[in-house]
Amino acid sequence: MNASLDPKRTIAELKELRALTGDENGAQRVAFTSTWVKAREWYQKRLEGLPVEIHRDAAGNLWTTLRGASEKCLLIGGHIDSVPNGGWLDGCLNVMAGVEILRRINAQYGGKPPVTVRLVDWADEEGARFGKSLFGSSACSGNLDMHEARGLVDKQGIKLPDALKNVGIDFERVKDSGKELKNAAAYLELHIEQGPVLLDLNLPLGAVLGTFGVERHAITFHGQAAHSGSTPMNRRKDAFLAAAKMSPEIYKIAERSGNGVCTIGSCTTKPGIVTSVVEECRITLDQRHLDAAKLARMLHEAKSASEQFAKEGNVRVSWERLWQIAPRPFNDELISMCDESILETCGQSHCFPSGPLHDAAEVAAAGVPTVMMFVQSLHGISHNKIEDTKEEHLELCVTAFDKLAEKAMGWIRR
Repeated sequence: MNASLDPKRTIAELKELRALTGDENGAQRVAFTSTWVKAREWYQKRLEGLPVEIHRDAAGNLWTTLRGASEKCLLIGGHIDSVPNGGWLDGCLNVMAGVEILRRINAQYGGKPPVTVRLVDWADEEGARFGKSLFGSSACSGNLDMHEARGLVDKQGIKLPDALKNVGIDFERVKDSGKELKNAAAYLELHIEQGPVLLDLNLPLGAVLGTFGVERHAITFHGQAAHSGSTPMNRRKDAFLAAAKMSPEIYKIAERSGNGVCTIGSCTTKPGIVTSVVEECRITLDQRHLDAAKLARMLHEAKSASEQFAKEGNVRVSWERLWQIAPRPFNDELISMCDESILETCGQSHCFPSGPLHDAAEVAAAGVPTVMMFVQSLHGISHNKIEDTKEEHLELCVTAFDKLAEKAMGWIRR
């Protein structure tokens, strides 16, 4: 470990932030709220004493820049916002580890590193208030759907553009933030895993291959309502029966795909009364894979299965796409550096894809070479006040992430 790097300080600062912006139900740093503003003010005080420039871009992303000998930039990113009643590490670990790495780089290079180093706190990664995740990073990448975002409304009826105006952001100019990526040569992001893979392997850290692509659909089976007492079983056109067959089938589809996942997350029926055969059953299907061809195959298999089950039940089936995003594989060379940094720190590593989306996915989509590092999550749980990671693992992740940053600076120089 570099003598000037102090991972214990990162843990102490994370605990301080938890005490400042959490309550008995968990973290409350929802983007564009007063608690989020308070968290950012606290965060900026942690940067005092460093020879850095701090500014907020057009989308509300907060950039901290340590100028180097080269204009080429190493970006380190995270998000200080949380979901309501969230965990103490989700997002803010990335940012606070980045602060500690900035301190180390500044000390080692006397305030003038070989490349420019920039730490970014992305605005509203979680999308908790308006239901649109990755707001700041998607605006910066140019992928934000302005028409969709313009119409987003929170539970109090406040529109997203008005909420942004309240914190000094002009919605119509948010994509101007894209100029921040002009000299970006690499992007690194540290995050708690939020799942059980590293926990089950008994490993503290892992290198992330990329973020899953997602196909999200509503599938509606159309049958015929009929009296539940007078209609013989062999005469029914039961929409629920056909839909129910999809549940075990998606597990088989996911298993055949290798590393894909499939989830039926909701089910609604009409007329929805105990005395009627189900006339209409709508289920939602979420499918994810890192390989685009395998994701397409998973979707094809699900559609074929739904048509088969509809035919068997003498009902109809229709599909509606709810959302889609392509897989975002990360940079192979940076993945190797991440893996090496973990091996040097822990002696063991594991490479695997991320099921959840992260800001790193948007940066990668903008063409910036990108990688993520995961640290083990206890219980495999996140977005919950019980979210936690062993302190020794937090120390290891700050150490390994610092090694990765140093390797990435050398890679940029080459």
